[in-house]
Amino acid sequence: MKVLAINGSPKMDAGNTARILNPFLDGMREEGADVALFYTRKLRIGPCNGDMNCWFKNPGRCGQNDDMQMLYPKFEDADVIVWATPVYFSGVTGPLKNLMDRQLPLHVPGTTPKKRQKVVLVASCGAWEIGAFDPVLVQMKAIYSRPDSEFVAALLRPGAEAMRYMPEGAMDDVINAARDAGRELVRTGRISESLLKTVSRPLMSEEEYLKAGEKAFEEARKSA
Repeated sequence: MKVLAINGSPKMDAGNTARILNPFLDGMREEGADVALFYTRKLRIGPCNGDMNCWFKNPGRCGQNDDMQMLYPKFEDADVIVWATPVYFSGVTGPLKNLMDRQLPLHVPGTTPKKRQKVVLVASCGAWEIGAFDPVLVQMKAIYSRPDSEFVAALLRPGAEAMRYMPEGAMDDVINAARDAGRELVRTGRISESLLKTVSRPLMSEEEYLKAGEKAFEEARKSA
């Protein structure tokens, strides 16, 4: 199984999204998956220019000479695509959206896809409410409602900043659930609801989280 993962967080492995993404990918590797991970922060990818030449003038080819040329064959060969992002203004990060838009050459009308791909979202957000992910989920389900793809699951981590304040070992079940989700996806093509719920479980009370957020905001203000 070939897996293509894109981490859209500007903080890369230092961000909250990676705290869930990396064990998830490790679990897939442990089951024998070939995982390729890329960071939008390290990629040179321009926005789609919207001329539609990749559909009508040169079908299947984008005229922009940037890192998408390296990624196109990886997208075509992938059995699983993993999109990872923090939630910014109710959506994916800007660089990740640019990359997603540039997939147009891979979906020329009338062409036959090489395979039916599975798609997984890994997302984090600072908001306490899990409903903060709803706009991103709507977008993902809309994009991957095509016959050539299947949106399998979303590993969601609300109240993500709480992870920075947890004592050692206090969220081992969350990390282990993310890793087990990767293993299960490779073995069965699915991720159980129980694992997804564990990944999203509250790490502290809402009151404790809001107080921690106020403290972090005040510290950031003083150091600015």
